[in-house]
Amino acid sequence: MSRKLIFFDIDGTLLDHDKKLPASTEEAIATLKQKGHYVAIATGRAPFMFEKLRERLGVSTYISFNGQYVVKDNKPIVKNALDKQELIRLTETAISHDHPIVYMDEKDMKANIPYHPRIETSIGSLKFDHPAYDPSYLEGRNIYQSLLFCTKEEQAPYEKAFPSFDFIRWHEFSTDVLPSGGSKAIGIEAVMNELAMKKEDVYVFGDGPNDIEMLQFTPNSVAMGNALPEIKAVAGFVTKDVDADGIVHGLKHMGLL
Repeated sequence: MSRKLIFFDIDGTLLDHDKKLPASTEEAIATLKQKGHYVAIATGRAPFMFEKLRERLGVSTYISFNGQYVVKDNKPIVKNALDKQELIRLTETAISHDHPIVYMDEKDMKANIPYHPRIETSIGSLKFDHPAYDPSYLEGRNIYQSLLFCTKEEQAPYEKAFPSFDFIRWHEFSTDVLPSGGSKAIGIEAVMNELAMKKEDVYVFGDGPNDIEMLQFTPNSVAMGNALPEIKAVAGFVTKDVDADGIVHGLKHMGLL
């Protein structure tokens, strides 16, 4: 088989429901690399949030912030930051509604208030502590993603007021704030072009709403068994649950193992 480019989402795809890496998945990734395939990660997480996972898997190419910060062989090839003035306006609006914000660049994340239970609950679900307080963190640096802590119902007015941003919900109390039009698919295309590979040689695995664009990008797309129905509907194949060796099952079905 010719060399393939294979992207994996993290939460609910590489990592199971307890945020652990199944042994079968780790072995499968090692086998793919031994076969000469190019393994990469495509996630909504910030780079600093999955550094240990990259080291463990030996992966040096990744799409982070849902496509806003893309790295190939440890070198950034895409940097798409949030509009600073609009981010300031968003912050002011959020403060007036008691909705906290977290600012994220490739190195760290900081909150605009000392503490809020919504931040603790949602960030805690990713096994991270409440970020440190630094309301000035958006100054003098590129912010590739923010987290707005509000409910789905509270989110609607923001979508109308800030057309230059995309709001992608990932938790009951939190939504990602990204530059409008950005997606994992755009990041995948950037890596694909750098490697001079064709779309039919690209394979993707995912389970969440932020995976829809990349699952639609290539016919070689696999949705995890634990994905929502609307995610499964756009995938070329639906594999088993992440806790039931879903990655291995999907790779075998696609002829990669």
